[in-house]
Amino acid sequence: MSVEVLTLLMFLILMASIAMGHPLAVTLAAVATIFGLIDNGFNFPALLGLFANNAWGIFLNYTLVAIPLFIFMAQVLDRSKVSEGLFDALYTVLGGLRGGLGLAVIVVSTVFAATTGIVGASVVAMGLMAGPALLKRGYDKSLSAGIICSSGTLGILIPPSIMLVVYGGLTGQKETSVGNLFAAAILPGLLLSGMYLLYVAVRCYMNPKLGPPIPAAERTATVLEKFTMTMKNFVPPFGLILTVMGTILAGVATPTEAAALGCVGALVLALVSRKLNWNVITQACISTARTTAMIMALFVGGKFFSVVFLSMGGGDVVADVLLGMDVNRFVVFAIMMAVVFFMGMFIDWAAILLVVVPIFTPIAMDLDFNPLWFAMMICINLQTSFLTPPFGYSLFYFKGVAPPEYSMGDVYRGILPFVMIQIFALATMIFFPQIITYLPDVFFGR
Repeated sequence: MSVEVLTLLMFLILMASIAMGHPLAVTLAAVATIFGLIDNGFNFPALLGLFANNAWGIFLNYTLVAIPLFIFMAQVLDRSKVSEGLFDALYTVLGGLRGGLGLAVIVVSTVFAATTGIVGASVVAMGLMAGPALLKRGYDKSLSAGIICSSGTLGILIPPSIMLVVYGGLTGQKETSVGNLFAAAILPGLLLSGMYLLYVAVRCYMNPKLGPPIPAAERTATVLEKFTMTMKNFVPPFGLILTVMGTILAGVATPTEAAALGCVGALVLALVSRKLNWNVITQACISTARTTAMIMALFVGGKFFSVVFLSMGGGDVVADVLLGMDVNRFVVFAIMMAVVFFMGMFIDWAAILLVVVPIFTPIAMDLDFNPLWFAMMICINLQTSFLTPPFGYSLFYFKGVAPPEYSMGDVYRGILPFVMIQIFALATMIFFPQIITYLPDVFFGR
C-alpha cells in the first residue's frame, strides 16, 4: 500500500472515529498503533519501543510542569469567586452607558482570562453571573450570548494560557518557547478584546434596544465610590497577572517557576477574600488532577499519532502537495489556516495542535514564515474552534449554565459576528505581523 493511500486512510479513520464519539486520546493512540503496525510489517516490539521512547520524552519535558500549576491557579481563583467582585464594580461603573453591562462582561472576561487561562472556567463563571443580569436588563439574547461566549474564549489565548504551554512543549524550539509565545499573545489578545468592545459599543449606540443602560434612578454610586470599588476589586487580580507575566518577561523566572508563584498568589488572594478553606483546596486539587491527566493522555496519544504519521512519510506527502503548488506562499498559508479552522469545528484544540503542528511547522519553515508568527496565527485561529458549530465548546458551556430563556438558536446567532471579528483580526495580523512579534522582540531580542 502506497504512502499516499496510508496517509489518506489515517486521516479519514481518525476523523470518522472522532465523529463516532470515541475518546480522543484512545482514538489517536489506536489509529497510530494500527497504521504503525501496517507500516513496519507488524513488528509489535519495535512499535512498542518507539512509543515508549516518545512517551518517556514527554514526561521528561520540564516545560509541561507548568500545566498543572496554571490549572491549579485557575481552579483556586474560580472557586474563590475573584471575578464576582470585579463584575459588580464594573457593572456599577459602566452600567449607565448603552451596552455598558456587555462592555463590563468583556472587560471582566479579559482580566479573568489573564488569571485563569481556561475557557470553561471563564464562560461558566460569566454565564452564571452575567447571563441572568443581561436578560434582566433587557439585553438582546443573541448579543448577550455572543458577548459571554466570545469573551470567555480569550482565556485560551491571553497568557498564561494552557494552549501556549502545550504548543511550546510540542515544538521545543527557542523561537516558540513558552516565554516568547506568552509575550507574542498579549497584543493579539488585547486586540481581540478591543474589537469586541468596539463592536458592542457601536451596535448598542446605533440600536439602544440591544443593550439599554441602567435607569438613572438606580445609578446612585458617587464617583469616589465607583473608583474605590473598581480599585479594590481590580488591583488584586491585576497584581497577580503582573507578578506571573512580569517575572517571565523580565527573565527572572521560567514559565514553570512563574506558574508556581501564581499558585501561591492565587492562594493568598483566596485567603484575603476569606474564601480559602479545605473544601476549596480539595476541589481545586481534584479538578487539577483530572484536567492534567486528560491533557497528558492527549499529549501521549497525539505524540503516538504524529510519530507514526511522520515515520511512514505522511508529513512528506502533505509537504509535497502544499509545496508543489505553483502559487504564492500565502495561498499555501491560507490553505493551512482553512484546515485548522475546519478541524476546529469538529475536534478539540489539543488534538488539532498535536496533529497539525508537527506537519505544518516544517512546511511553514520551508516557506520562510516567522515561526513565532506562524505559531501565534494557529493559536488565534484555534480560538474560533470554541465558537464554531456544531461542536463549539463555549456554546455548550454557556447553554449548560444559562437561564432557560436562552435558546440554542440565540447562541448560534449571537456568536456569528464574533467569529467574523476573529477572522478579521487574523487577517489584520497577516498585514501587520508586528502585532505579534513586537513584544517578544522588546523582551527577548530578535
